[in-house]
Amino acid sequence: MRLAVLSDIHGNLRALDAVLEDVTARGITRIVNLGDILSGPLQPARTAERLMALGLETIRGNHERQLLELPRERMGLSDAHADARLEDHHRAWLAALPDTLWLEEDLYACHGSPGSDLQYLLETVEPDGCRQATIAEVEARVAGLDAAMILCGHTHLPRSVRLADGRQVVNPGSVGLPAYDDDHPYPHVMESGSPHARYAVIERAEGEWRAELVAVAYDWQSAAEDALAAGRGDWARALATGRA
Repeated sequence: MRLAVLSDIHGNLRALDAVLEDVTARGITRIVNLGDILSGPLQPARTAERLMALGLETIRGNHERQLLELPRERMGLSDAHADARLEDHHRAWLAALPDTLWLEEDLYACHGSPGSDLQYLLETVEPDGCRQATIAEVEARVAGLDAAMILCGHTHLPRSVRLADGRQVVNPGSVGLPAYDDDHPYPHVMESGSPHARYAVIERAEGEWRAELVAVAYDWQSAAEDALAAGRGDWARALATGRA
């Protein structure tokens, strides 16, 4: 059994199409989407249409929740850009998405962590910035979760971590936004270090899950130009360089 794991597309249709082409070339037919799908200064409505037609197994992330719950005047720039371009059928699709999903009896998917769509699972933010979480920290965040493979997104950083009890936690990285800065709970930056679109391939063989982290080239310069035209120089830099 093989699955492609996508997360944090953020309305970047160019990156999404490149990833889907790579997935098809590998002969993978089952794809899961871990949320943060549309928010950003790129192509939210066209991205929604593309994904709705595919009918992928999909969960919502914090940006879907914010799009559905917040009035536009309280939204950040990325959510507000998407909100202004979405139609009722796009919102109905988002509203129907679950927060978490059991894909198989031993395969669990969440956006941030099992307990929160805003909590980093494999990273820890401290007053002086962000670092990789310790194994003990990760184990505390997935305590009681009986899954051999745990999928998460949200941080945009591709990582695979095996816990002491053999459980594996995989973040595929971001399809559509390789870097960003944030101030929750403290100011920090998240950077993949390259502009590639990221996803993961997971496979169960001989009773064990294995993961491959994949980087896909696409026309990120055009994506950066789109972001700049929308007034988002921060996105343009991130898309072109993988740095915040």
